[in-house]
Amino acid sequence: MFEEHLGLPFETRVLGVTITVKRIDLRDDNRIVAICMRGGLKQVVDLADLPLPSSRPDGAEWIDAYRAWSARTTQS
Repeated sequence: MFEEHLGLPFETRVLGVTITVKRIDLRDDNRIVAICMRGGLKQVVDLADLPLPSSRPDGAEWIDAYRAWSARTTQS
């Protein structure tokens, strides 16, 4: 669902480094993660922890909704 609505790829910054979010993936443990690249290196970032750029990509509201849902489920 994310990849249908989220404007991929997009760039953002993680720990002061610019990365490119290439795709979104559902892991075996049911976590949703962003698959990010910088040069030839791949980094997996939990979608709830992914900082969004100030120029938000199309469909960023899906990430917002996931974060809200994720926060509620971890509080229960």
